[in-house]
Amino acid sequence: MTGPSRFEFPAHVADSPFQRLAALIADHQPGAQPIDLAVGGPRHAIPPFVAETIAAQASGFGPYPAIKGTKEFRAAVAGWLDRRFATGSLIDPMTSILPLNGSREGLYFASLGAAGYLRKEAGQQPVVFVPNPGYPAYAVGAYGIGAEVIPYVPSEPGGVMPDWGAIDPAVLDRTVAVFVGSPSNPQGACATRQDWADLLERARAHRFMVFADECYSEIYREAAGPPAGALDAAAKTGSLDNLVVFNSLSKRSSLPGLRCGFAAGDPAFLAHWARLRNVAAPQVPAPMQAVAAEAYRDEAHVAENRRLYDAKFAKAELALGALFSGLTPPGGFFLWLDVSAYGDDAEVTRRMWTEAGVRSVPGSYLGAPMPDGSNPGAGRVRLALVQDETATEEAVRRLADMFGTW
Repeated sequence: MTGPSRFEFPAHVADSPFQRLAALIADHQPGAQPIDLAVGGPRHAIPPFVAETIAAQASGFGPYPAIKGTKEFRAAVAGWLDRRFATGSLIDPMTSILPLNGSREGLYFASLGAAGYLRKEAGQQPVVFVPNPGYPAYAVGAYGIGAEVIPYVPSEPGGVMPDWGAIDPAVLDRTVAVFVGSPSNPQGACATRQDWADLLERARAHRFMVFADECYSEIYREAAGPPAGALDAAAKTGSLDNLVVFNSLSKRSSLPGLRCGFAAGDPAFLAHWARLRNVAAPQVPAPMQAVAAEAYRDEAHVAENRRLYDAKFAKAELALGALFSGLTPPGGFFLWLDVSAYGDDAEVTRRMWTEAGVRSVPGSYLGAPMPDGSNPGAGRVRLALVQDETATEEAVRRLADMFGTW
């Protein structure tokens, strides 16, 4: 007698890219003092108000936090969204915002919420579209609801969206969610206002949710200016229907350890989702929300973060610009190097470690197989410019020496 079958995640999401990277270099010594550019964990200085706010709000660690968050947090987020995206009265702090214990858990739970909220035709397998390469949490949540997960690649170089018009309308009718990362991880490409408008129009026609992951929205090149957001398009229509935007303080404020973000958008969906979250999702401690409120009211530290990233991209251009084209993306803090001329991306990653002591991530570990068997991350390597300027300059100099003599 056999036991019940066990659900298996596909190989490309069963282990994180960083677990696979650890196995790749486990038996190899670094060729120089290690510099870790693999994990996208910002390391800039913590804003000074963080410790002061936590100390002042320490008593808030006593009671269980409410899943809907504090009024102060919701008001601060609504104020920031209006300043950033000119949302006016579109965002109601009471009904259009929920706190998240970091955006990752929200992005995972989003598919669960969409499947229950939309209630597609019985017996039909729901569809979830995810960018490829893209953040693994999108797909993990989608597989968790038994969805048909469809990875997509941008239809144009430097873009974010596929050609939605080329997709069978019957597939869109089965769709419960489309995830879009902008600026995208790892490419750093940004969706346009028209991209968002076109997608929202389809979402409302076919009854699916748009989940806009904008956690890199404030990490952009100052010369290029801030990228358009999904809320820019929603504001033009005067409606938040079928849209939820996800953001956090991990990248914007260099506070990945705070574990505080938010979801903002369709109030009907968020009301449904809050009921699910109230029994299954982690709350955000009130002192953390107080820190977040301070962070969303302050732009000086965010501008300083952008200045530091711009300086590091300038160092990368000086060292590697003659070897790699298109180094500096409009958004994000990743170098997405095309190393296909040097060999397999995993092997190049290993050599970057053994010859230069630079820890990076193979692009194929961040991508997923497409229907034709190809992996859009293959031949690329991702480097996160999260170290300080001195360490970054040393890392890109070593890589220039390595690739220049390959």
